[in-house]
Amino acid sequence: MRKSQTYEFTPIEQLDSETDGYADQDYSIGDDDADTGVTDYDADDTEGGGYSGNGWAAEPTVGELQLDERSALRRVAGLSTELTDITEVEYRQLRLERVVLVGVWTEGSAAQADASMAELAALAETAGSQVLDALIQRRDKPDPATYIGSGKADELRSVVLETGADTVICDGELTPAQLNALEKVVKVKVIDRTALILDIFAQHATSREGKAQVSLAQMEYMLPRLRGWGESMSRQAGGRAGGAGGGVGTRGPGETKIETDRRRIRERMAKLRREIKEMKTARDTKRSRRTSSGIPAVAIVGYTNAGKSSLMNALTGAGILVQDALFATLDPTTRRAALDDGREVVFTDTVGFVRHLPTQLVEAFRSTLEEVTGADLLLHVVDGSDALPDQQIKAVREVITDVLREQGEGSGPPELLVVNKIDALDATQLAHLRAQLPGAVFVSARTGRGIDQLRERLAEILGGLDVEVSVLLPYTRGDLLARIHSDGRIISSSHEEGGTRVRARVPRALAPTLSQYAHAGTIGSAEAAGPSR
Repeated sequence: MRKSQTYEFTPIEQLDSETDGYADQDYSIGDDDADTGVTDYDADDTEGGGYSGNGWAAEPTVGELQLDERSALRRVAGLSTELTDITEVEYRQLRLERVVLVGVWTEGSAAQADASMAELAALAETAGSQVLDALIQRRDKPDPATYIGSGKADELRSVVLETGADTVICDGELTPAQLNALEKVVKVKVIDRTALILDIFAQHATSREGKAQVSLAQMEYMLPRLRGWGESMSRQAGGRAGGAGGGVGTRGPGETKIETDRRRIRERMAKLRREIKEMKTARDTKRSRRTSSGIPAVAIVGYTNAGKSSLMNALTGAGILVQDALFATLDPTTRRAALDDGREVVFTDTVGFVRHLPTQLVEAFRSTLEEVTGADLLLHVVDGSDALPDQQIKAVREVITDVLREQGEGSGPPELLVVNKIDALDATQLAHLRAQLPGAVFVSARTGRGIDQLRERLAEILGGLDVEVSVLLPYTRGDLLARIHSDGRIISSSHEEGGTRVRARVPRALAPTLSQYAHAGTIGSAEAAGPSR
């Protein structure tokens, strides 16, 4: 028996009044849909495959489906200091709902301190919490005991009581001792910035590799912070409890429950590292296949919520998830698109960066961040509406430099700065940014402003990365001639008795394949006309 369904009907009079404005539009019902009443709409009448004039969704994109699923969540399932299969150590489930923020201002200007707290508030809201209040203390360095000092801790306790908060979030990574001491004073749960970011990653990870990476990062963070009491601290008896029949080497105190849990966590971490290593092999295989195709690879990098996914959609029409939230997308997405000159380019949207990105995440997402090292060009997206865009650029470059150093790379790919969200700036702010970042391209992924100029700049830069070849291809190698046509630019060609003589500019990856057919010239490398770092 089918489950009954309930529908809402609109009175015909209201429909008549609402549809007056659409009288001039031509809608047709196809023959195949005549029985079902499904209306065919021209794809050109919808924006990006999205919605038609009457508000109906023609074909929702993958990103729209993911956003709808994410918006359906009502309660945050957060980080816990125990694993699913290790639940007896301590119950500390993290439910971020009503929080008070606290930070220590040790360096930089007041504007930088305010920006850091505003970012912490955005992180807390992304995790599903309601920010009630925030405190900042000026100190030379964080207090080693309670992070903010005993006096400020008492003041924080008063704020917690006044606001009714159930969680305190600290803008920094606290030691286990600092967490314990501060919790004893404020009498509510205390977490740090690292735990907050890990919680967001745990919510947003969708792929198998992403979930494994986040799980590994969480365990690395939780391992030194496991706590317990009562039975969790009792020891297992060696041999027979209280008896002497256990044999030599089996008597005496055994492991405590918390020690057993730590051992099981380490075993789980070792298993996850093996799984991630296997996934990395598969990712490297796909990457090498893309590299051998000779198609230029462009990695889209940048600060979180700078609009990388929006720019990816604007350049490729990928339809991936776009959300005004920090770390909305974690899993890298690769799409192929053609520039105005016909050149095909592979774009990869990578995970966003943030100030003081937790070390555990950098280590866990190492294989994902390696997409940066194999790219021909880095498209560095900057949030033009941010108060401190230069700090965003600095934070992203620091992480990229660390990844390149780990890979043993001397220098990374050329970088093109793209300042996004210029639709949120007035003329004065835009002029200031143009003076501050003279080599950047200024766009608005939301409105499409500047996207054509960005495409032209990409074609210019990637064209400068090509090499010029002069080859005589046998008529049996039509596949190579087709690749030159699809991936390169023909300068001249002629048909001779021995084959097709071609002079062209091709990607560097394709040049070694053509070297054996070199004729009347050499395959040399042209200087890349890329942007300065």
